[in-house]
Amino acid sequence: MHDGLALITTIAASFALALVMGLLANKLRLPTLLGYLLTGVMVGPATPGLVVDLALSQQLAEVGIILLMFGVGLHFSLSDLLQVRRIALPGALAGISVGTSLGFGLASLWGWPVGSSLVFGLSLSVTSTVVLMRALEQRGTLKSLNGHIATGWLIVEDMVMVLVLVLLPPLSAFLGGSEADVATTSSLWQTISYTLLKVASFVALMQVAGRRFLPWMLSYVANTGSRELFTLCVIAVAVGIAYGSTELFGVSLALGAFFAGMVMRESPLSHRAANETLPLRDAFSVLFFVSVGMLFDPTVLLEQPLRVLAVVAVILLGKPLVSLLLVLAFRYPLNTAVTVGAGLSQIGEFSFILGALGEELGLLSSEGMSLILAGALISVPLNTLVFRAVEPLQKWLREQTPLVRLLERSDDPLAELPLHIASTEVTNHIVLVGYGRVGGRIGRELLAHRAPFVVAEQNREIVGALREQGLKAVAGDAADPAVLIQAHVARARILVITLPDTLHVPYMVEVARMLNPGITVLIRANSEEAAALLNKTHAGDVFLGEQEVAKGMLGRILTQ
Repeated sequence: MHDGLALITTIAASFALALVMGLLANKLRLPTLLGYLLTGVMVGPATPGLVVDLALSQQLAEVGIILLMFGVGLHFSLSDLLQVRRIALPGALAGISVGTSLGFGLASLWGWPVGSSLVFGLSLSVTSTVVLMRALEQRGTLKSLNGHIATGWLIVEDMVMVLVLVLLPPLSAFLGGSEADVATTSSLWQTISYTLLKVASFVALMQVAGRRFLPWMLSYVANTGSRELFTLCVIAVAVGIAYGSTELFGVSLALGAFFAGMVMRESPLSHRAANETLPLRDAFSVLFFVSVGMLFDPTVLLEQPLRVLAVVAVILLGKPLVSLLLVLAFRYPLNTAVTVGAGLSQIGEFSFILGALGEELGLLSSEGMSLILAGALISVPLNTLVFRAVEPLQKWLREQTPLVRLLERSDDPLAELPLHIASTEVTNHIVLVGYGRVGGRIGRELLAHRAPFVVAEQNREIVGALREQGLKAVAGDAADPAVLIQAHVARARILVITLPDTLHVPYMVEVARMLNPGITVLIRANSEEAAALLNKTHAGDVFLGEQEVAKGMLGRILTQ
């Protein structure tokens, strides 16, 4: 390529081929991320044909990392994590521990040094946020309890990996990195202490100055009415803080961008900031995944097939199986356990960032990076197939595995109403399925009007809190007939379903009407497509948010 056009050639070739491969992946109902990685393999030095400038591609990838991590910080929600902290926190930590241990064990068997084995294991232990979020969106379960647990799980994993990004550079010499000859125990603790001090100083500065100045600056720019200035302000903050954190505090670009996003989230304009910068973030994210694909050497599939299979087994079986059993042990429904386990059976962007850092520090070889990329290239498409098998797998587990049914409901005090409740208290009552934002509002109004009701909710923490308030609540998935039976739907007057996920609603209604043919059914729909489907099946009276808002506003207009 012409030296003067190296940058243009790199960008043009990467975008054009990524578009083609992304469309092909989408056509095959696979994540587009897979197409971008394959694009990198095709334009990389390990394959014949067009080869773009690897150094330029990696610099563009750094911008992609900054914007990716800025987006993670911008969407970091402590409230989402707190809602499911009792399952997400121990679950994610256990999953990371198992994944890291399995990867570390494999690398040790292959004779790799401790540092390489540790980086390799950590890279296999973290799930791709992009792949999982898109899979949940496609299934319409992102806002359901399963989606909240998976999101909380991802938040914990991301926070752990951010900590790893902070600690790995000062630990690299001690772990056998490129500066292993200068590593001593005393210098190690001095380096770690100095690094943590710099990070703490950076975090303190962001918390004190950033929380006050950045939201004010964003509001000031927004008041100019210029859309391009607003977008420029957000990008300048993300890139500027990431660069400044590296130059002044020695903090990685990824960590600086993450904290910039977290601080920006404090602004009431954070949602607009996320929407305005989304196209640019997506574009540079594509370049990041393309550059990662360029590091992959396809010969590893032929030269090390058994190692590749072992890596895929860790990703697809190790952590997901432990996560599934852990969710069941916490008495969550089988549907939640299988969904979380399926979602964790792949690796992605944090694995690449960690692997690239390991290579830069001299801890991970090119073979290790190729094995990580091979695991991603194989696990991402297989993850789509795993998600499609969720429903059949649940059915098979319930029918063929008595232990699963025992773990799911046996000895769970929240799965049944207390025995002291009189039958008169659960007759002609309302069964309220779901106690989230919509169900909670309905429940509080019913309580204010002293209308009897029983809540059926998957989130055991919510059920426990309701029980402490003296309310009647049952833990479990209402798609399971046993849950509706425990809620005494057979003697209920009205069934109200407020779940954002309407996939299993027709079956819930079918079971309820089988037990109580005269019951009135009210259903919340989250989209026009879901509302049309529910109306077509005559499931009950369907309420769509936009329509109800329009009716309310129109009623107010007509009364004026």
